[in-house]
Amino acid sequence: MKLSALMANHTPKTDYEGWVTNDDFVLAVDISGEDSTDVSNYVVAEIGVAGLDSNLNPITQDKTYIRAGQSTMKTGNQRSFSLSGDRYAGDEFQDYIMSHDIKYGTGNAVVVPYVYFCLLNGKGEKGKVSIIVNSDGSGEAGNSAEIDVELKKSGSQPTEYTYSAATSN
Repeated sequence: MKLSALMANHTPKTDYEGWVTNDDFVLAVDISGEDSTDVSNYVVAEIGVAGLDSNLNPITQDKTYIRAGQSTMKTGNQRSFSLSGDRYAGDEFQDYIMSHDIKYGTGNAVVVPYVYFCLLNGKGEKGKVSIIVNSDGSGEAGNSAEIDVELKKSGSQPTEYTYSAATSN
Protein backbone atom coordinates (compact mmCIF):
# COMPACT_ATOMS: atom_id res chain seq x y z
CA MET A 1 0.00 0.00 0.00
CA LYS A 2 1.24 3.45 -0.86
CA LEU A 3 1.54 6.03 1.93
CA SER A 4 -0.95 8.28 0.12
CA ALA A 5 -3.59 5.52 0.25
CA LEU A 6 -3.04 4.90 3.96
CA MET A 7 -3.12 8.59 4.82
CA ALA A 8 -6.32 9.19 2.80
CA ASN A 9 -8.12 7.88 5.92
CA HIS A 10 -6.07 9.80 8.51
CA THR A 11 -5.63 13.47 9.32
CA PRO A 12 -2.78 14.00 11.80
CA LYS A 13 -3.27 16.77 14.37
CA THR A 14 0.06 18.32 15.35
CA ASP A 15 -1.38 19.23 18.77
CA TYR A 16 -2.62 15.67 19.50
CA GLU A 17 -2.39 14.74 23.16
CA GLY A 18 -3.16 11.26 24.47
CA TRP A 19 -2.14 7.62 24.43
CA VAL A 20 -0.35 6.18 21.43
CA THR A 21 -0.32 2.50 20.42
CA ASN A 22 2.15 0.68 18.22
CA ASP A 23 -0.52 0.60 15.49
CA ASP A 24 -0.37 4.40 15.38
CA PHE A 25 3.14 4.40 13.87
CA VAL A 26 3.92 4.21 10.17
CA LEU A 27 7.11 2.94 8.54
CA ALA A 28 7.26 3.49 4.80
CA VAL A 29 10.15 3.09 2.35
CA ASP A 30 10.96 4.26 -1.16
CA ILE A 31 11.22 1.24 -3.46
CA SER A 32 11.49 3.26 -6.69
CA GLY A 33 15.28 3.41 -6.75
CA GLU A 34 15.13 7.21 -7.11
CA ASP A 35 15.89 9.42 -4.10
CA SER A 36 13.64 12.20 -5.42
CA THR A 37 10.41 10.22 -5.11
CA ASP A 38 7.52 11.97 -3.37
CA VAL A 39 7.02 10.49 0.12
CA SER A 40 3.36 9.82 -0.71
CA ASN A 41 4.60 7.12 -3.12
CA TYR A 42 6.61 5.27 -0.45
CA VAL A 43 5.24 1.81 0.39
CA VAL A 44 4.02 1.05 3.90
CA ALA A 45 5.14 -1.88 6.06
CA GLU A 46 1.76 -3.22 7.08
CA ILE A 47 0.29 -6.45 5.70
CA GLY A 48 1.62 -9.48 7.58
CA VAL A 49 3.76 -7.36 9.91
CA ALA A 50 3.02 -8.51 13.46
CA GLY A 51 5.88 -6.73 15.19
CA LEU A 52 7.60 -3.45 14.42
CA ASP A 53 10.22 -2.49 16.96
CA SER A 54 11.81 0.91 16.52
CA ASN A 55 15.09 1.04 18.37
CA LEU A 56 17.53 3.80 19.18
CA ASN A 57 20.79 2.09 20.00
CA PRO A 58 22.95 4.69 21.72
CA ILE A 59 26.70 4.57 21.34
CA THR A 60 28.45 5.56 24.53
CA GLN A 61 31.93 5.95 25.88
CA ASP A 62 32.65 5.33 29.56
CA LYS A 63 35.59 6.94 31.33
CA THR A 64 36.64 7.28 34.94
CA TYR A 65 37.91 10.62 36.14
CA ILE A 66 39.85 11.56 39.26
CA ARG A 67 37.47 12.51 42.08
CA ALA A 68 34.47 12.44 39.71
CA GLY A 69 34.28 8.69 39.18
CA GLN A 70 32.74 7.02 36.19
CA SER A 71 31.16 9.20 33.54
CA THR A 72 29.25 8.16 30.42
CA MET A 73 29.18 10.27 27.29
CA LYS A 74 26.75 9.60 24.47
CA THR A 75 28.74 9.76 21.24
CA GLY A 76 26.15 8.66 18.71
CA ASN A 77 22.97 6.77 17.96
CA GLN A 78 22.14 3.92 15.58
CA ARG A 79 18.47 3.89 14.54
CA SER A 80 17.12 0.47 13.66
CA PHE A 81 13.78 -1.16 12.99
CA SER A 82 13.05 -4.85 13.53
CA LEU A 83 10.13 -6.29 11.59
CA SER A 84 8.64 -9.69 12.25
CA GLY A 85 5.53 -11.32 10.96
CA ASP A 86 4.15 -13.62 8.31
CA ARG A 87 5.12 -13.68 4.64
CA TYR A 88 2.39 -12.23 2.43
CA ALA A 89 3.10 -12.64 -1.29
CA GLY A 90 1.58 -9.83 -3.35
CA ASP A 91 2.18 -7.05 -0.84
CA GLU A 92 4.33 -4.37 -2.47
CA PHE A 93 6.48 -3.81 0.64
CA GLN A 94 7.07 -7.49 1.40
CA ASP A 95 7.67 -8.42 -2.24
CA TYR A 96 10.34 -5.72 -2.41
CA ILE A 97 12.19 -6.61 0.81
CA MET A 98 12.00 -10.33 -0.04
CA SER A 99 13.23 -9.86 -3.61
CA HIS A 100 16.43 -11.63 -4.63
CA ASP A 101 18.18 -8.29 -5.18
CA ILE A 102 17.50 -7.16 -1.61
CA LYS A 103 18.06 -10.50 0.15
CA TYR A 104 21.46 -10.95 -1.49
CA GLY A 105 22.30 -7.31 -2.18
CA THR A 106 25.11 -5.45 -0.46
CA GLY A 107 26.21 -1.86 0.03
CA ASN A 108 24.14 0.91 -1.55
CA ALA A 109 22.01 -1.63 -3.42
CA VAL A 110 20.05 -2.27 -0.19
CA VAL A 111 19.92 1.32 1.09
CA VAL A 112 16.55 3.06 0.74
CA PRO A 113 14.94 6.29 1.97
CA TYR A 114 12.31 5.91 4.69
CA VAL A 115 9.87 7.86 6.81
CA TYR A 116 8.69 6.86 10.27
CA PHE A 117 6.01 8.86 12.03
CA CYS A 118 2.95 8.78 14.26
CA LEU A 119 -0.44 8.79 12.50
CA LEU A 120 -1.96 10.85 15.29
CA ASN A 121 0.31 13.91 15.11
CA GLY A 122 2.30 13.30 11.90
CA LYS A 123 5.61 13.74 13.73
CA GLY A 124 8.60 11.53 13.12
CA GLU A 125 11.75 11.25 11.07
CA LYS A 126 13.06 10.81 7.55
CA GLY A 127 16.34 9.15 6.58
CA LYS A 128 17.97 6.17 4.89
CA VAL A 129 18.23 2.55 6.02
CA SER A 130 19.99 -0.62 4.93
CA ILE A 131 17.59 -3.56 4.58
CA ILE A 132 18.87 -6.77 6.18
CA VAL A 133 16.76 -9.91 5.70
CA ASN A 134 17.47 -12.43 8.48
CA SER A 135 14.72 -14.91 7.63
CA ASP A 136 12.54 -15.13 4.54
CA GLY A 137 10.20 -17.90 5.57
CA SER A 138 10.77 -20.02 8.65
CA GLY A 139 8.39 -21.87 10.92
CA GLU A 140 6.73 -25.17 11.68
CA ALA A 141 4.93 -27.33 9.13
CA GLY A 142 1.41 -26.05 8.55
CA ASN A 143 2.15 -22.61 10.03
CA SER A 144 2.56 -19.33 8.20
CA ALA A 145 6.02 -18.62 6.82
CA GLU A 146 7.64 -16.20 9.27
CA ILE A 147 9.85 -13.29 8.27
CA ASP A 148 12.50 -11.40 10.22
CA VAL A 149 13.94 -8.19 8.76
CA GLU A 150 16.08 -5.37 10.14
CA LEU A 151 16.36 -1.88 8.73
CA LYS A 152 19.38 0.01 10.07
CA LYS A 153 20.30 3.66 9.62
CA SER A 154 22.73 4.29 6.80
CA GLY A 155 24.60 7.53 6.25
CA SER A 156 23.76 10.76 8.01
CA GLN A 157 21.38 11.10 10.94
CA PRO A 158 17.65 11.09 10.15
CA THR A 159 16.03 14.49 9.95
CA GLU A 160 12.91 15.61 11.77
CA TYR A 161 9.81 15.00 9.66
CA THR A 162 6.14 15.97 9.95
CA TYR A 163 3.61 14.38 7.60
CA SER A 164 1.29 16.75 5.80
CA ALA A 165 -1.12 15.76 3.03
CA ALA A 166 -0.42 19.05 1.29
CA THR A 167 3.37 18.60 1.35
CA SER A 168 4.22 14.95 1.88
CA ASN A 169 7.79 15.37 0.57
